[in-house]
Amino acid sequence: MISCFIFFMALASCRSVSEEGRRAEETPLYFTADSSCVVSISPYDGHRDSLRLDGPCSQIVCLSSTHVAYLDAVDADSTVVGVSGLPYISNPEIQKRAAAGQVWDVGYDAALDYERLLALHPDVILAYTVSAMKPLWLDKLQDLGFKVLVLYDNMEEHPLARAAYIRVAGALTGRLAAADSVYQAIAGCYHQLASSVRKEDRPTPKVLLNIPYNDQWYIPGKDNYMTRLIEDAGGEVLGAQPGQSESSIISLEEAALLSQEADLWLNTGWCRTREQLYSIHPLFGKFGNGPVFNNVKRTSAGGGNDFWEQGAARPDLILSDLTAILQSVQKKHPDPTGQDAWKSELHFYIAL
Repeated sequence: MISCFIFFMALASCRSVSEEGRRAEETPLYFTADSSCVVSISPYDGHRDSLRLDGPCSQIVCLSSTHVAYLDAVDADSTVVGVSGLPYISNPEIQKRAAAGQVWDVGYDAALDYERLLALHPDVILAYTVSAMKPLWLDKLQDLGFKVLVLYDNMEEHPLARAAYIRVAGALTGRLAAADSVYQAIAGCYHQLASSVRKEDRPTPKVLLNIPYNDQWYIPGKDNYMTRLIEDAGGEVLGAQPGQSESSIISLEEAALLSQEADLWLNTGWCRTREQLYSIHPLFGKFGNGPVFNNVKRTSAGGGNDFWEQGAARPDLILSDLTAILQSVQKKHPDPTGQDAWKSELHFYIAL
């Protein structure tokens, strides 16, 4: 759990940003929330799913780790009584409470533990879906009388629009004012970092992104969440298609050509060392000699990665990492001692 007091002290140096300075794309597309109601809006057909709030929720089941992060951001992770895939949850308080029998793993999708859910009596189940087709398990949850709110935070493309789901957590737990304050602080820091980058008068570092997944190499479009983070940090994602958020698939040969233009390589799957990276394919050793960084610093023993959990609520931390990495490339590793001590201060990334 992150104390709001400590959080605001840490952000005290960040300047506030006026509403006029916010871009429209930072406004979340798929929810609205106030103290009496949360409305989730489907990106597939525009259907509006309303959850009336008779008072603060004290028993919440989260089927996505990002939901835990939003609740944690307003110091309301104590309301979590069930999660989907407990080993993958990074939040240490959730793991501690699980060890004490206060948080339970409720399974996932078609393998949900309905008996456990009935025993927990949650005020609401926060769910997600990645398809326009309503899954059968969602129908069953509703047939059993559960209040279910499907959130589409994973479909928001701007990092601050995704972080704005902190307001959903605030509305559900009676902490909406605190949620607004936390979000504004995060947005202020994000904008300050992005603005400082734009003042740098240096060539834009070119980034090779990802490794093959199931033998397919995905490059996100220019409107994608990850591409936006890298661009706001001052970089350019090689191969990103303009005007689209979905990823394109490139061949290994195309990736090899892009690597010759790249100043650095980011987000290399599970790899923590260059030896692991090069073991995936012998061609990777010929992808240039530039720096390689991966977002695996905060991975759990169970296989969870806090980049995708806390990072959803704290894009300012991700942007801080990426800004430091990209500026080091622009300045050709400025640390005069050669020790690059700044690398140890990165929150989510490690250098391979």
